[in-house]
Amino acid sequence: MDEEFRSLADRLADEAEAAGESAQCRGLLATEDEEELARVLVERERPLWAREIAAFRLGCGGDRRAFETLVLLLNHRDPERCVSAAHALVLLGDPRTSRAAAALATNTLRTAYALHPVRLLTALRAPESVPALMSTLEPLLATGDPHWRVALACVEGLGTLGDERARPLLEAALAHPGLGGAARDALGRLDAP
Repeated sequence: MDEEFRSLADRLADEAEAAGESAQCRGLLATEDEEELARVLVERERPLWAREIAAFRLGCGGDRRAFETLVLLLNHRDPERCVSAAHALVLLGDPRTSRAAAALATNTLRTAYALHPVRLLTALRAPESVPALMSTLEPLLATGDPHWRVALACVEGLGTLGDERARPLLEAALAHPGLGGAARDALGRLDAP
C-alpha cells in the first residue's frame, strides 16, 4: 500500500465510520474485483467516499472508467480529495487528462479550486500546460486578488516547465508582493543554460 493509498484509506474510513458503513468501506479498500469497483461508479445513491475509493483504485490501476469521476474529484472543494484524484490521474495516463485539467484551471468561476489542476498540469508537461497556466495566472496578478496560492502554483509551474512564452507574465509577477521570489526563481530557470 503506497502512501497516497494509505492516506486515502485512513481519511475515507473515518467518513464511512461516521455514516455507519465501515464494513462496506473495508470491502472496497480490499477487493481485487475491478468490475465491483466499476459498478460503484455508476450505481445510484453510492456515497462520495465509495465513489472516491473506486475511482482512485481503478485510476491507479490504469482503468479509464475512472476518468470522469477523478476529474470531478479534482475540482472538489475538499483539497484532500483533489490531491488523491490528481495522483490517480497521473497514474491513469488518460490522454484527456491535460485538457480536463486545463479546463478546470482556466475556469474563472472556479479559481478558488484551481490549485490542484494547476499542479497537475505542471506534472503532466502536456502541450496544454503552459497556455493554461499563463491564462490562469494573468488575471491573478491584479493587486488584492485572493487566490495567491493558485497564482504561486502557476508561477512555480511555469518555472518548472521552462517555456519562454511565460517570460512576460513572470516579469510582471516580480512586482507582486507574494509572487516576487517565485517569479525570480522561475525566470532564473528560463535563463539557465
